[in-house]
Amino acid sequence: MRPDFPVIHSLRRASSCLALAGSLLAIPVVAQRPAPAWTRGATCYEIFVRSFSDSDGDGIGDLKGLIAKLDYINDGTPGGRRSLGARCIWLMPIAESPSYHGYDVSDYYKVEPDYGTNDDFKQLVTEAHARGIKVLVDLVLNHSSREHPAFKAALSDTASPYRDWYRFASPKPAELGPWGQDVWVKSPVRDEYYYAVFSNHMPDLNFQAPAVREEAKKIARFWLEEMGVDGFRLDAVSYLVEENGVLQGAPGTHAALHEFADYVHGVRPDAFTVGEVYDTIGTVLTYYPDQLDSYFAFEVADSIISAVRAGSARGVLPPILRLQRSAPAGRYSPFLRNHDQPRTRTELGGNMAKAKVAALLMLTMPGIPFVYYGEEIGMIGAKPDERLRTPMQWSRAHAGGFTRGTPWQPLQSDSLTTTVAAQERDPASLLHLTRRLIHLREANPALAGGELIPLTASHDAVASYIRRDGDRLVLVVANLSAKTLRGVTIASAEGALPAGRWALRNLLGGSAALPLRTGADGTLAGYVPLRTLAPRRGYLFELVPAPARAAR
Repeated sequence: MRPDFPVIHSLRRASSCLALAGSLLAIPVVAQRPAPAWTRGATCYEIFVRSFSDSDGDGIGDLKGLIAKLDYINDGTPGGRRSLGARCIWLMPIAESPSYHGYDVSDYYKVEPDYGTNDDFKQLVTEAHARGIKVLVDLVLNHSSREHPAFKAALSDTASPYRDWYRFASPKPAELGPWGQDVWVKSPVRDEYYYAVFSNHMPDLNFQAPAVREEAKKIARFWLEEMGVDGFRLDAVSYLVEENGVLQGAPGTHAALHEFADYVHGVRPDAFTVGEVYDTIGTVLTYYPDQLDSYFAFEVADSIISAVRAGSARGVLPPILRLQRSAPAGRYSPFLRNHDQPRTRTELGGNMAKAKVAALLMLTMPGIPFVYYGEEIGMIGAKPDERLRTPMQWSRAHAGGFTRGTPWQPLQSDSLTTTVAAQERDPASLLHLTRRLIHLREANPALAGGELIPLTASHDAVASYIRRDGDRLVLVVANLSAKTLRGVTIASAEGALPAGRWALRNLLGGSAALPLRTGADGTLAGYVPLRTLAPRRGYLFELVPAPARAAR
């Protein structure tokens, strides 16, 4: 999603679903791709370069500033604990654009001058790779800027070879957009209209035109080969093609994504693509198995936020279990909030304890998780969009340590207290917890790629599940309520765990849980992990086979 998008919560029309079902039958089926090997156990970190770190004092974050902060993200030390530990960064749009956010690109082959040069970007990639960080860039294919040379040519000359790169009509069609909005914009040149689903500044590209699909491939090859990136986050992919009245998830959209992804993997077999389909899991599942590698799990994000906000675990697991059951293994991306949504701690009423337990739930679920910059310290932010993307709060220094000049956006009201520097000094901080979880996720096979097995708790405020990779097991228990809970029991279905006796090691420090025994059928029943569960607190335990008791 981009600035000024309406939030879409409704289910799609039945006619769209039927058209989509037919389209999937028409797409050539290829062997199911596993996610690239490097994604196993990896966590990705979303960055708005404009707001991360400013190297030259002009108030705008830039690539050199980001390079200077790479050690914060991952310093490349194996097993180290001083950096966040993310093995992947996703950069919001960095191509040249007339807008602050970059989602209307005017030159796909040039870095936005506010951020630096193409050579600066190549240096970033080199420095990131030296630390074991993969680099993904936001690729905006649904539309261009109205300042793009191709659109200017198409607008001014009806005989231009770029004319069919966009959709023009005269008279104005009665067609409305996917959420009932006006999408046909009056041309400033002649009596005609052009199609723009998100803004009159962002004319939609016509992916039914072969030349547009070929240009998308050319852009992808440039960034993969010339600029050295490791993949793409693809914006608003469900809107690529409009056909037969279907404006979102049309048959041509699925075909275009299949073609694009196939091309990307032909250029770089280990490249990673993750797409934005802001919709229900049922709709997201129609984009598998042979289109993009992964898609953001919006329904999972909402389930975690809702559960933590309400203090009830009842709805937290069904969305992730459905993805695990129906999507290719590991090829989905949980998160909490991104650049288009109110920040997590804002959604949770400013409560840092709630933010911590939400982070624990998200970072112990399967998939390839993404963390939006500043979420690891609990930055706040609410609409309008600019206020969701405010400068990173590094310290109590001028402008939060982001710039020595005047920041492009004022910092948030808590910028003197919610900082990286303050949380570095506090071992109980959200930053320390997030770091610990990211490193555990990389190092522990069960958290890296194990199956999520739901458990049943005797109190509906308690979320509990096992991550299992063969005989390697991690138990997650989280009290979402504001009360201390005593004597909570958990149980499992048959076959959830290997049979035997287990000792439990606390992966986050503190007391070990009580030992447990599973029956011959792999069932756990009436187990009390801890006599008391602290309010709004999550626990993480590794199960270790207990030594056999000596014979008497």
